[in-house]
Amino acid sequence: MVAQLLREFVDEPWVDELELAGMERISAKFHASGGERRDGDVIWRIPRRDGGDAYLLLLEFQSRSDRWMALRVLVYAGLLWQQIVQEKRLPQDGRLPPIFPVVIYNGDPHWSAPVTLSRLIALPPDSPLWRWQPDMRYHLVDEGALALADLAGRDSLVAQLFRLETARESDQVVAAVDAVIDWFRRHTGFEALMPMFAALAFRVVEMAEGAAPGVQVSENLLEVRTMLATRAAEWRRQWRLEARQEGLQEGRQEGLQEGLRKGEATVLTRLLERRFGMLSDEIISRIAAADTATLEEWTLRVLDASSIADVVP
Repeated sequence: MVAQLLREFVDEPWVDELELAGMERISAKFHASGGERRDGDVIWRIPRRDGGDAYLLLLEFQSRSDRWMALRVLVYAGLLWQQIVQEKRLPQDGRLPPIFPVVIYNGDPHWSAPVTLSRLIALPPDSPLWRWQPDMRYHLVDEGALALADLAGRDSLVAQLFRLETARESDQVVAAVDAVIDWFRRHTGFEALMPMFAALAFRVVEMAEGAAPGVQVSENLLEVRTMLATRAAEWRRQWRLEARQEGLQEGRQEGLQEGLRKGEATVLTRLLERRFGMLSDEIISRIAAADTATLEEWTLRVLDASSIADVVP
């Protein structure tokens, strides 16, 4: 599944240079100099066809957007390299092996955190201090940003996993489980993964019905599928009623919040135009997309700013 993830969801030409059949999972436990432990979820050692090594670093599945993820990735990378040096597992040339960090996010709102460390460092773009700052970025797979139709058209188990995790309507869940069952029927040698998908599908039942955790989970996907199908109509009626009630309440609250946000955006736009003249389309778009807290922070920067970049980095 990790190999499928790389082939289908990492659009980089160097992936073709990796010997994915020779992947080897290694320890993901790091110890900093002070003794504290840092855990990355999964790390795979992947040989390259040219004889070198690459390390694919998979951080934990994120269910919430984490602003400091780029910093966390930098720490993980440093600790991994430190461990490799201490255990004398460097390549023959004595240099550090390259690392490719991946973050897989399955939350509902789209991921909003910076994917590069430079976005978190308080320096203007033209500062000479940039040459001494560490640089790090991670590859983001935002499951919710992937179209269900695109996932349904991919013949890989990892795509079916994303499809099942992002399904929200009962009919979508049943269709996703059907696709998983069909995939296992057409591919042999992956039977050990079936209980994992059965457990994931069963979690849908728990969330929909409020079942207590610890309920016995069937490892038979067909049984779970039957359970989902027989209850889909009931869930659909229940979810529509709840959505209607919640929508009325949220609509009132969101109306107030959106009004505040638009007011902050208007104030910031006028202040910037007063100081720096006509704004570019890019700046206008960023202001329009920013949340209330960000707009408030940018507005406070206007008086001391020498350029628009000092306000809207």
